[in-house]
Amino acid sequence: MPDKPPSRPQRKSPLENPENAAFAWARFRRLMRLMLAITIGVVIIALVLLYRSNGLVSVHFYIATALGIGFAMLATSALMGLVFLSSGTGHDESVEDPLEDEFDGDWGKKD
Repeated sequence: MPDKPPSRPQRKSPLENPENAAFAWARFRRLMRLMLAITIGVVIIALVLLYRSNGLVSVHFYIATALGIGFAMLATSALMGLVFLSSGTGHDESVEDPLEDEFDGDWGKKD
């Protein structure tokens, strides 16, 4: 039976500290409020431009456009906000890479 490699001590995430987590989530909520305001502005501008160029086509067209633009912008900003939250708090550094020892650093080197 092969020997298991010695286990490394588990790194703690800074988000395990309640004060750090509260600060990070407050910053995330502030970012999302800002993006909600920007999204509402972009949706209104898009609907006005569509109405000017097409007139009243169908109310369903405008509802679908508003929902599509709004959902896409809010989903994108939420995912990017989570990336910023994870990176900005040091949570990314607490993840253990099991292949860390196998990397020699020579990506472009030919043998």
